[in-house]
Amino acid sequence: MISIVLVEPENQGNIGAIARLIANFEFEKLILINPKCKIEEEAYNRAKHAQKILKKAKISDFSKLKKFDYLIGTTAKLGSDYNIPRCPVTPEQLAEKISKLEKKTKIAILFGREGTGLTNEELKMCDFTVTIPGSENYPTLNLSHAVGIILYELFKKLSGDKRTVHIKSVSKREKDQIEKMFIEVLDKMTFSTPEKKETQKIVWKKIFGKSFLTKREAFAVMGFLKKLVKK
Repeated sequence: MISIVLVEPENQGNIGAIARLIANFEFEKLILINPKCKIEEEAYNRAKHAQKILKKAKISDFSKLKKFDYLIGTTAKLGSDYNIPRCPVTPEQLAEKISKLEKKTKIAILFGREGTGLTNEELKMCDFTVTIPGSENYPTLNLSHAVGIILYELFKKLSGDKRTVHIKSVSKREKDQIEKMFIEVLDKMTFSTPEKKETQKIVWKKIFGKSFLTKREAFAVMGFLKKLVKK
């Protein structure tokens, strides 16, 4: 169950175009986080025959995101290996990973502001990030174009691959438990600086997020971490 989340969108034309794209690729859910504009005539005109997506769109703040099993951020600004929140996968890789999850897994794909995108703090909230490869001279796409490319890749993959529907996916509760147990393990270790310990937390959160663990794998990881905590 995939929701498209727009963080503080400023242009109702973009919102309408994105609603149309959501319908084009057979998705349904649109969430607006603290929008800076109203959904009015321009948005409905751009949505064309997808106006029902706009009518059902949820307007909320960041607390809405707590219900999701996975938060996936988007960014056009890439960092080095040291900028962990901005080390992304491609849309094609994202679609491949999501295709292996249960349909009921709650996934939110976050798109940032038209001018500045998502902040580093917002990307840190996410399990991992995705980026659309583009020109080094001008990598930033229009918001609706970026949504369209990612939804296309998801639709292309999800509409045909049904081989792993029997495999149970890890839930947010289980992911949170793994993170909690991993922090307990780190707390038993010595680091030269608090910053290095914090880096380890961020790195492993992203690793577990990108791996899309199954329930069986998650329980195996928790069992392993439990043994480490007891040492």
